[in-house]
Amino acid sequence: MRKVINNNGFTLIEVLIAMVILSIGLLGTAALITGIIRGNKLSNRITTATVMAQDKIEKIKDVGYAGADAEAGTEPYGGADFPLYKRITDVVPDNPAAGMKKITVTVYWDSDNSQVELQTILAE
Repeated sequence: MRKVINNNGFTLIEVLIAMVILSIGLLGTAALITGIIRGNKLSNRITTATVMAQDKIEKIKDVGYAGADAEAGTEPYGGADFPLYKRITDVVPDNPAAGMKKITVTVYWDSDNSQVELQTILAE
């Protein structure tokens, strides 16, 4: 009588090796996804800060040369629209020449560890 040997299927060693290879690939993918999420969060914060600074510059342009000094000041953390951000506006008259004001708007976030700064010159 002849003995039938069935070689179909996987051995335990083959299964364990496949699981190790799959685990290494999944851990790499998880690290990549975490990095992408952090990058997206930073990009979102930079975009928000830039829009806030640009919005303030446009508001100063609307009030004009004479009203620009009244817009200077600090809007602290905890504001209604953007509680994670602080915006500081500086207006320096007669810089670089007479009849011009240098406007600097700096927006901070992350407890002043990160910032975006925009500058423009407003003429009379």
